[in-house]
Amino acid sequence: MTDTQPSGLPDEVAADKAPTEARTRHAAWALVLICSAQLMVVLDSTIANIALPYIGKDLDIDQANLSWIVTGYALAFGGLLLLGGRLGDLFGRRRVFMVGVVLFAVASALGGLATHEWMLLTSRGLQGLGAALASPTALALITTTFPAGPQRNRAFSVFAAMSGIGAAIGLVLGGWLTGLDDELGWRLTFLINVPIGLVAAYFAPKLLPDTDHHAGKLDLPGAVLGTGGLLALVYGITRTSNTDPDTVTLANPAGTTYGWGDSIALGAIALGVVALIAFVLYETRARQPLMPLSIFASRSRAVAMVSMMMTPAAMFAMFFFLSLYVQDVMGYEPLQTGFAFLPFAFGMVFGATASSKLVSKVDPRYLAGTGTILAGTALFAFSRIEYGAENYWTDIMPFVVLMSLGMGLTFVPMTLVALHGVRAEDAGIGSGVLNTMQQVGGALGLATLSAVASHYATEKLGDLATSGTAGPDAGLQAFADGATHAFLVGAFMIWAASLIIWALLNVKHTELATDEAPEGVHVG
Repeated sequence: MTDTQPSGLPDEVAADKAPTEARTRHAAWALVLICSAQLMVVLDSTIANIALPYIGKDLDIDQANLSWIVTGYALAFGGLLLLGGRLGDLFGRRRVFMVGVVLFAVASALGGLATHEWMLLTSRGLQGLGAALASPTALALITTTFPAGPQRNRAFSVFAAMSGIGAAIGLVLGGWLTGLDDELGWRLTFLINVPIGLVAAYFAPKLLPDTDHHAGKLDLPGAVLGTGGLLALVYGITRTSNTDPDTVTLANPAGTTYGWGDSIALGAIALGVVALIAFVLYETRARQPLMPLSIFASRSRAVAMVSMMMTPAAMFAMFFFLSLYVQDVMGYEPLQTGFAFLPFAFGMVFGATASSKLVSKVDPRYLAGTGTILAGTALFAFSRIEYGAENYWTDIMPFVVLMSLGMGLTFVPMTLVALHGVRAEDAGIGSGVLNTMQQVGGALGLATLSAVASHYATEKLGDLATSGTAGPDAGLQAFADGATHAFLVGAFMIWAASLIIWALLNVKHTELATDEAPEGVHVG
């Protein structure tokens, strides 16, 4: 008679089962740590949104420059992600992850203690650098920790849900902290990251495996060209909507914007375009490129990367403009504003969970194509809001939910397609490219839509002044008109991504269950 364990299993089966269960528990805790860090990184892209009016008042930052608090972080994050992913591949992802979360915590402390505009913007840049080190290594650790198939699909669904939930929680948490105190509240939106980052760094060696180090060198010229080009491009676009201080007079206290005829703005845009073209040309010749262009050789992966650049641009715009609209136009308190976005978190969880289950049965084209249609419809609905007749339950909440469902259906399959077939040693750079597309898309999208909003707001103010109907709420009317036009342009941006997905994405759901590269293409 065979001896058995108390569970009734034979000795050899129980011996095999125990290590498997231990590995499963360890992987689960590792996923918790990775997603906690991702939550912190994403949360910080929106947590300051509700605090923007208070930051502007306390540090004397004008309306146009407030957008740099959001775009500055996204730009540093996106511009340095490729470098962060490559550092993880070369020197070990756990080590780079730890450096990233510690730097993020230190930069957050600097932001919370800032007394001048330059200190806050510097801290946001450093936060972006920390995020650029932590985020791609975290995503790469999921790719190398979980095998292809249901386990990796579930892990990616949790990670993708954290990306959306983090944005919504950032608004709720930012609203609560800002509402605690008019002067201290906004500082807490930065200081709250300090303990989270330090705790993540402490547990990383205990929970995350140390990946292999690989021989190679950093592509510093590529990093300078890519990051510098993005910075110049976004600066130029943003400057067009900034106010020229020389035009501020008693008769025109609001002044006029630099506009698209400004030589400095046009020069910065031209410099950015030239630098980015030089970056692409240099990467084709570099022996160890920062961004291997072969990653775009797979049509499916290229479609996923491009769509993941366009959709966050629209989502960033929704959070930025809608949070200001709800506070400034509808008169919501900070905490009320945060809770106004809470349905986004629930919708994102539902959408990500549904897509993670469906992606093994339904081709990514249908999931992401449907998701982008829904998200574009939500933005179009926001563009139809009429000033003075806003109702949260009919004009805001249904479309916040619709947007979140669309993002949940889009992010999971597009993440899987974007990283499908990337070799384990290149997982860091593959994750870096994906995250770069998201963050750069968000920064460029917000800069562009801010310029659109500023143009129409200025035009509205002129119309009100000409017609003699400018009242005490003229500024709010102008802002509302600019925001609704930004929503409309954002809707067409995300519908363009939907068209690309429907027309060009051809990867099958059965292919995602293996680690084989689509169309035989590998990164390297």
